[in-house]
Amino acid sequence: MAAISIPSGSQISPATERTYHQSNLIGDWKGVWSSKDHQFVEFKVVNIRGAKAQVEYTHNGHTERGLADVDGATITFGDVTIGTKDGKNAALEFSVSGATKSAILAKVDTAADQNKLVGSWSGFSSANGQSAFFQVVSIDGRDAQVKFTANGGAMQSGAGIVSKNSVMFGSKATFTSDDGQTGKIIFQAGHSTYAVPVTKNKATSTSSSAVNKVV
Repeated sequence: MAAISIPSGSQISPATERTYHQSNLIGDWKGVWSSKDHQFVEFKVVNIRGAKAQVEYTHNGHTERGLADVDGATITFGDVTIGTKDGKNAALEFSVSGATKSAILAKVDTAADQNKLVGSWSGFSSANGQSAFFQVVSIDGRDAQVKFTANGGAMQSGAGIVSKNSVMFGSKATFTSDDGQTGKIIFQAGHSTYAVPVTKNKATSTSSSAVNKVV
């Protein structure tokens, strides 16, 4: 039977979709482990192609990426298995050597994650004496229009690539923000790489905008 196209470049057969609603699994799932430590955990299903899924699994502060096995309404990636009934909440279970732990994850709106990156960000690092400015003008999927300058140098503008909570501007700079209010710009100057903490600049008023245009 011919496969049908699902968003994110997935290919799921019509019969499988009707039976298991596998497209519900596609997306970014976030939550915390139900164990005492309540550590953050994230499982992202990028796409599903037949019996394989491209996934990203974030736990203990690091991310693993690869192909997972799709079986009915569940996906297994190494020691973790995820499943959902409604496409809004998912159950994640980790099992190894008889030890198990679980988490209830909620699907997050990727567009909302991207939108929090849009804006102007600036800061100064007292540790290395560097200053930086990064503006995310707009985001369309994985593409972004950005501007960047460091230490008062010439403003550079162009296309960036969005990856989760980061925007990469070629080899020039990478901007990251987890909360949409504070972030970090990493850039290279000479033979050294610097990191500068930044905060989102408040929207300017009409009068200040007019002054900026004059300047």
